[in-house]
Amino acid sequence: MRSGASLSWPPATTSTQGVLMSGIDEVARRAGVSTATVSRALSGRGYVSDATRLKVAEAAAELDYVVSSNASSLASGRTRNVGVVVPSLNHWFFASVIEGAESALLRQGYDLTLYNLTGGGDERKSVFDHFLLRQRVDAVIAIGLELTEEEVSSLHAMGKPLIGVGGPIAGVFSLIMDDVAVTRLATEHLLGLGHTRIAHIGGDKEFDLDFHLPTSRRSGYEAALRDAGVPLDEALFRPADFTLPGGYEAAKQLLGSPHNRPTAIVASSDEMAIGSILAARDLGLSVPQDVSVVGIDDHQLAAFFGLTTVAQFPRRQGEHAVEALMQLLEPAADAPQSADVPLPYELIVRSSTARAPQ
Repeated sequence: MRSGASLSWPPATTSTQGVLMSGIDEVARRAGVSTATVSRALSGRGYVSDATRLKVAEAAAELDYVVSSNASSLASGRTRNVGVVVPSLNHWFFASVIEGAESALLRQGYDLTLYNLTGGGDERKSVFDHFLLRQRVDAVIAIGLELTEEEVSSLHAMGKPLIGVGGPIAGVFSLIMDDVAVTRLATEHLLGLGHTRIAHIGGDKEFDLDFHLPTSRRSGYEAALRDAGVPLDEALFRPADFTLPGGYEAAKQLLGSPHNRPTAIVASSDEMAIGSILAARDLGLSVPQDVSVVGIDDHQLAAFFGLTTVAQFPRRQGEHAVEALMQLLEPAADAPQSADVPLPYELIVRSSTARAPQ
């Protein structure tokens, strides 16, 4: 070491311009607050008044202070990263839930790592056995996935908070959608308009996987008919794949029949409902004068097609999931470890439904 040289700890860091970057102590002195207050203000964790938060932000900006994510992770044992697991990215609904979750996580100062399980069983096993169990994420949000007992146990054993979205998961704080009630509401809307020949386009056994969504929605449709004293007719059910082309083909078969043509259709997704509207028009039928159509989701194109639907607010579902997760991540929070919280839904009436033709 050269004579006169000195060492300091922690070592000073420089910016890309070579300017000495300030530490948290200097930011605290300039703002006239404690280092703990600076940490809370810049990380977004813990209460800080708006005035103090602004004062700290201004001091940090004047001093070119940037929070080190690595140092923060070492100090807290947190990565400030949340793993989000979805069965598919091809469906508009899942993408919308992810958007809501990502927006809420960014507001809380967290990153999002997405795991798409389109590849099937081997890919799912790899994600849950390896990726999520590494120290890469602080917590996990499972969207539209019915987790196994083993998957839940392994995550809990590693101390990773877990939130489920879509249906109930044993031992997990879950935000659940009542798919029976959702489709019952859609069907009751048509019954209230005087329709009795109401068809249903839903999923078949191929899609009856996580939370048995197609079965539940068909059950809601059938329960509404039974309660209204309307006989069930198997000929008025057509399976499809929850896509617009799938709904189009199913509706064309239903509406193209010369006998017992339905006057209304309940589709298990808005995409299938939009396909039904297009099929009706191609057959020379008018919506809603000849056939009424109702969907589920409130797809981004639903208003454009004038589609009556039961909204499930997918972006809000993602935001709700993050709000619940933040309660579990806060050490001082007295949050329950297991709960089933119902998600909101709402009938939105547009121009695709009308009174039954006489």
